[in-house]
Amino acid sequence: MTTQRSDEEWMMQALMLADKAWQQGEIPVGAILVKDDEVLGEGWNQSITLHDPSAHAEMMAIRAAGKALKNYRLVDCTLYVTLEPCSMCAGLLVHSRVKRVVYGASDAKTGSAGSIMNLLQEPKLNHQVEITRGVLAEACGEKLSAFFRERRQQIKAAKQATQG
Repeated sequence: MTTQRSDEEWMMQALMLADKAWQQGEIPVGAILVKDDEVLGEGWNQSITLHDPSAHAEMMAIRAAGKALKNYRLVDCTLYVTLEPCSMCAGLLVHSRVKRVVYGASDAKTGSAGSIMNLLQEPKLNHQVEITRGVLAEACGEKLSAFFRERRQQIKAAKQATQG
């Protein structure tokens, strides 16, 4: 008998993927797409690395899952992502028919799963996605905050080096 992994366990894996983004100098967001307790796709932010504004963690995980399933529809799948999806990613999740999204930190600037808008559950669209908010929100938010603190310190140090 197998036991289903919990939302927290999957989010921990997404946080590890976010570390890969950070190591590449990308905003540390990680995503993992799961169906029947099996990983179908993983992703982390790679927009800077790949010179691709669409290379968000969710996009990368969805692309990998579509290839794995040989289908552009991801019915009965759950996406775990460390940051609330933006409008581009929310649209992707609706079009791919993902059943459920679980996210960690909310995004007050671009969040499209309820923070500034809710595209995932827009009744005028032909598919609505279930949402579970705030799973390991503190850990997800702190990873992002630490990244941006480090980036600000690097910028300040670089300015001081050129002025000195």
